[in-house]
Amino acid sequence: MTSRKSNLRSGVLWLVALGMVLVPAVANLRAERPQPSANGRAASSGDSGTFCTDTAEALLTACVFQAQNDLYVARAICINESDAVDRAACFQDADDSLAEAQDLCRGQHDTRLLACASLGEGRYDPEFDASQFESRFTKLTHPNPYFPLTIGYRWVYKGGTEKDTVEITNATKLIDGVTCIVVHDVVLDRGLLKEDTNDWYAQAKNGDVWYCGEEAKDYENFAGDRPVIAELVSDEGSFKAGREGDKPGIIFLALPSAGKTYVEEASLANAEDVTDILSTTYSYGTDPELDRYVPRRLAELFCSSRDCVVTRNYSLLEPGIFDRKFYARGVGVFLEVHLNTADSDQLVACNFDPRCAQLPIH
Repeated sequence: MTSRKSNLRSGVLWLVALGMVLVPAVANLRAERPQPSANGRAASSGDSGTFCTDTAEALLTACVFQAQNDLYVARAICINESDAVDRAACFQDADDSLAEAQDLCRGQHDTRLLACASLGEGRYDPEFDASQFESRFTKLTHPNPYFPLTIGYRWVYKGGTEKDTVEITNATKLIDGVTCIVVHDVVLDRGLLKEDTNDWYAQAKNGDVWYCGEEAKDYENFAGDRPVIAELVSDEGSFKAGREGDKPGIIFLALPSAGKTYVEEASLANAEDVTDILSTTYSYGTDPELDRYVPRRLAELFCSSRDCVVTRNYSLLEPGIFDRKFYARGVGVFLEVHLNTADSDQLVACNFDPRCAQLPIH
């Protein structure tokens, strides 16, 4: 039997050997850290007053290290590829993936700085007190007309090969002492399950609607499976206010005003969405830019009173991708336009507003 001292000696020798491998690697990682910003500071201790920019700097550093971590995991996989040609291709793919990841890190950093220019440099630490929120969704004091949370309301959207059904359930979730309503969102692609999400919204007594998190599940269907059953492949983007530093955001303001920017999702490096309000008086024909990709009859159905709200929505994790959402009073979102592709998701049915009887409109 091997003695305890022998095991310990072997363990020490193993650690020394491991250190000889890791020290150069760590040195290389440090060499690839982002350089200090123009004011001579990398991610600071958080007491400089430029809190938004400092957050962006810290997340850039984290992103670079994660890219390096992924590279070495990929290389470890390649080492165990027996075929020489496949092994060489594997190493090349790993290097290419690193370059792409580093480009993404830089893009995310630039997008965060763009958001800071609109949001300001203040810390993002919103007051979230249960006394400011409704606890009974059956009797709301000031329901938001542009983001209704009435139990039983249902919306159906279609875009391309996808169908998205959103329904306000009668379930609630207590988050940081605040009662949130559970909204079930299911996406089918060609009739097969693609996404299944529970969103958690809180209704403030002043009419603001807060976004407190989501349980997101992404599925894929694979040829050859019998029976065809959607396979869970990711829960990326899930977050919950109060957990692991996540914070609540605003999904829709009680009093939206053009030019206002606010945080919608606040789970750093996981789910970071920002909203810009472009117009609160939209109707078709009043702004050629906002009319782009909008079906005229659809806009005329919901915006005849010139009171539709248009927002620009973007994720700080997906540089250069922007959407526009169109909200109608009493209905909520009736159109989402993906500006990068000119595709859109249109409301094709709802179960609570008489205007929906005229849908779908092409």
